[in-house]
Formats: sequence, structure tokens, C-alpha cells
Amino acid sequence: MSPVPSLPCRPEHVDAFLSNPLAGSMAVMREVDGPVLVLGAGGKMGLHLCRMLKECFLRQGKQNAVIAVSRFQSLRDQEAYREVGIETVVADLSDEDAVRALPDCPVVFYLVGTKFGTQDNPELLQRINVDISRSVAERFKASKLVVFSTGCVYSFTTPESGGSREESPCDPPGAYARSCLGREAAFAEASRRHGTEGTLIRLNYSVEFRYGVPVDIARKVLQGDPIDVTTGYVNVIWQSDALNHIIQTLGLCGSPTVPVNITGPEVVSVRAIARRFGDYFGREPVFVGETAPTAWLSNASWSHRLFGRPGTGLETMLGWIAAWLLASGETFNKPTGFEKRDGNF
Repeated sequence: MSPVPSLPCRPEHVDAFLSNPLAGSMAVMREVDGPVLVLGAGGKMGLHLCRMLKECFLRQGKQNAVIAVSRFQSLRDQEAYREVGIETVVADLSDEDAVRALPDCPVVFYLVGTKFGTQDNPELLQRINVDISRSVAERFKASKLVVFSTGCVYSFTTPESGGSREESPCDPPGAYARSCLGREAAFAEASRRHGTEGTLIRLNYSVEFRYGVPVDIARKVLQGDPIDVTTGYVNVIWQSDALNHIIQTLGLCGSPTVPVNITGPEVVSVRAIARRFGDYFGREPVFVGETAPTAWLSNASWSHRLFGRPGTGLETMLGWIAAWLLASGETFNKPTGFEKRDGNF
């Protein structure tokens, strides 16, 4: 049994810890003149992105507004944003009048999307992942747009390949992934028509103390539940590293929109993650399934060359997550569904 490391911060300070901007983000945000709009800010990454953007401005002595837009019906209410100086707007972005009423901003981060519970609801996928994208792309055609997408737009590939690159084939299985391609296409088409500059963030997978593939695996090890290794390999990146890289893609915005892979440097074995947690918890992981030869895997070497390798290594992530769970730390209780191979969630 391996000793579990200490948490890097007090439990009540994790949101601040996950929102710390690095030098690269500070440099990019120094060039932003005006408010920043974060659409779909109520989900797992929205609060930390808003806080990081606001912190960039504050450290530079700038009073630029960061405006979080959401229905605020998912993880957090408006107070979590307001108490750290982030303005909030309650809006249903499927309402085109609500989109038109949003303030003009030179920079827009787009986090809107739906995934889970959509297997039998193609209309919802179309409305949220595609139709809203078209509406927002038209409304903010004069802004720089950083659009959150997913590594699920790629075709499956082998671990030996090192993962899909930005120019790799995009022929994924499942309605969810196809709707994400539809989202990318909506922004790309608007970019071609209007000259809108943007990036498409193909993220794969973001991790923090309370959510992510390693959290799913760790909880199963702790509870003695079987771990399905049919999808035997993944990419992961610590959330603050992901957000710092995503902010820096503002410097890459172009027309047509520029896809950018954001993830960690390694193809990681699910079995290896489980065994490491087994070492921490003193429990033997239980595995089921036969590992398939392919998985959704991304190669982020381009963004790493531009922005540097993520600062938080895999071993550090796993140690922090183990420490969090052993301290009875809360989780968002939102499994990632990384095991699924049919692309339907």
C-alpha cells in the first residue's frame, strides 16, 4: 500500500486552486480590450474558466468584466460567480431573442453542449449542440470565438498511433459525436462567411478532484465495483492545465476556425490507473471486458509545443484524487461514460 500524498490546498479552496492563471494566459489576456463573455458557464469547467479570466484581469490591474451566461440549473447557482466578481446573466440560449439580447463582447468562450441522457433524444442533440451554435455564431460574428468541442469528433485509433492529430479523420460513431461535428461545422461555416476568427477546442478528458475518468475509476476501486476495460486507454489533463491552454488558443484564432487538441501528453492505460488507485487504497481492482484495439485518443503535441507541456503529471493527479476521496471529499456524481464505444450517451 502506497502512502497517499497531501492535498495541494484546503478542501474549501479547490475552486480557487483550479482557477490559477499561468504566465501564458496572462500574456494573452493582456491583449484583450473589453469584456469577455462565457456562454454555457454553469457546467463543470465554467466557474473555473470565469475565475481564471477574471484573475488575469485583476492581476494586470484591469477592470474588464467577465460575464457568465447560463440557466444556472446544473452544478452551481449564480452566487458562486458573483461572490468572486463575475457578472451573471440568466438565459436560455435556445431562445434566439435571448441570444440577440446578450451584450457585445470582443471575446466569447462557448461552452454550450449536452451529452448525457441523449441516446434516444436526437432532437435535443440537434437543438443544443447544433442549432444554438448556428445562432451564436451569427450573433457574435464580429467577436473572437473559442469554442469547446471534444476529442470524440475523431475516429477511433490505436494506442500505438499516439492519438489523432488535428488533421486526422473525423468519422466517429454515435449521435452525440455527430452532433459535435455539427457544432464545429456551424462555427466553421459562419467563419467562412463572415471572416469570424475562432478556435475549436477538441478536449479529451479534463480531470479535477470531483470529476473525470480517474475519479470514475477510483470510486470503483474503493467500492469494489468492476471496471470495464473494453475501452482500455484514455487521455487525461488536469483541469487548470486544460483551461490555461484553452485561454492561450485566443492567440491562434483564425478564419477558417482552427481546431486545437487539448489533452495530456500520454496515452494512459485504464488498468494502470486502477492498479495505482489499488496501491493507494489497499484494494485489488476488479476488471471486466476484453480491451479493444482502439479508443478515442488525441495527440496534443502541437499545443504542447506552443504552450508547454501540462504542468500536472499523471502521478500527481492520481495522488490528489486519492487523497480527496479518502478525505470523504464530495464528487459531482457525474460519471464520464468513458467506457462507451457506440458514441451514444
